Amino acid sequence: MANMCPYGKFTHAVVRGIPETFGKVVGDSRENGEVSVDLAKAQRQFGCLTGALRQKVGLQLIEIPPDPELPESWRIEDVAVIQGDTALITRPFKQQRRSEAEAVRRVMSELNLTVVEMGAEEGDSAGATLEGSDVLFTGREFFVGISSHTNRRGAELLADTFRDFAVSTVPVCGGARLKNVCSMGGPDTIIFSSSDGAKKTLRMMEQLTDHHYEVLTVPEESAANCVYIKGPSSRDFLLHRPAEECPDSASAFQKLQDYTLLPTACSEASKLGASLSSLCLLINRKHTYF
Repeated sequence: MANMCPYGKFTHAVVRGIPETFGKVVGDSRENGEVSVDLAKAQRQFGCLTGALRQKVGLQLIEIPPDPELPESWRIEDVAVIQGDTALITRPFKQQRRSEAEAVRRVMSELNLTVVEMGAEEGDSAGATLEGSDVLFTGREFFVGISSHTNRRGAELLADTFRDFAVSTVPVCGGARLKNVCSMGGPDTIIFSSSDGAKKTLRMMEQLTDHHYEVLTVPEESAANCVYIKGPSSRDFLLHRPAEECPDSASAFQKLQDYTLLPTACSEASKLGASLSSLCLLINRKHTYF
């Protein structure tokens, strides 16, 4: 499989608002299933993210209204994997989160994407789970993290959907998702944290690929998740955690010459195990359907 699609060219971003129930984690094993978060601050941070995507990067922004009945629906990255003209609607690990896909499915259809479903619980897809935050697409291939949220059968269904690209699975240590420890920093650059778990994942990815990627290492794990976009202006943008949240990693991003760096706060979502990329789905469309 030698297909290649230069990574990072996007025209649209799809986001979903922060609901009043933000912080209520469905299916949580703790007694009250809640984490101490600042709702107003989370909503401000979300507004800064969407403002950066629309006004600074120049993407067309599609915002799905928040739904208080779906307290984790703002983690929109989990419910779809999009490449080219195809959107794979995933199956999150938690049963309670699977209805989040309905609104996303409608938007994908309105954008004239080919929508692929993982299938019913029975048959070939029985037991499969897949969340987009465990999927790293490099423009050349997919890496799927096998974690507490995504299993091998889910990775197989992704491979069945995107047959033009190689798909490799890598274990994710602990409860983190793959994109908690790494993300794309450019067409051939992967940003990794320096944690032991991230180093193990990197070594395995290097063994599985025949392509050489540049690696930018950051000392703080929460800094490893960034959002790289080559916007409509063909400038390179990188949304990353600000120095106030990741002070030891700020200097690492300065190594990305000729980039427009956009520090973007994500402290409240991070308390819930999310990261910057969790909050958006990025799409490359030649035409606008809205």
